[in-house]
Amino acid sequence: MPTRLGKCLCGGVRFRLTAEPIATRICWCRDCQHLAANGTVNIMVPTAALDINGPTSEYTSTADSGNTMRRRFCPTCGSSLFANSSARPQFTVVRVGTLDDPSSVKPTMNIWTSSAPTWACLDPTLEQVERQPRAVHCSLTPA
Repeated sequence: MPTRLGKCLCGGVRFRLTAEPIATRICWCRDCQHLAANGTVNIMVPTAALDINGPTSEYTSTADSGNTMRRRFCPTCGSSLFANSSARPQFTVVRVGTLDDPSSVKPTMNIWTSSAPTWACLDPTLEQVERQPRAVHCSLTPA
């Protein structure tokens, strides 16, 4: 497994991943659209495989799924970096755009497509899920 590195826009927060992603998805939930003005590409990794260096600020809210979401970002440049769901605390979502090599992963599905704007460019070769997937491909607990 190659180590993946990443950082925020200003470089004040750097991170290292030491495990392969469990899932790579494009999320079209309204929260992600507010974060990025578009869908966001995210990987889900074991929390224990993520080493973060630098301070992060956080925002906690309730997602459309009903889960509590803890989103972390750089307090200096505001880059959205990580998210954790109360349904799966053992996993962390990492924003793919923050990876040093975002091409090292490829999305396999679009999620929350029911919330996507009519102009969204949804790759027809990817699986389409209207809301939150029940589980990812490694038999995680239901959302």
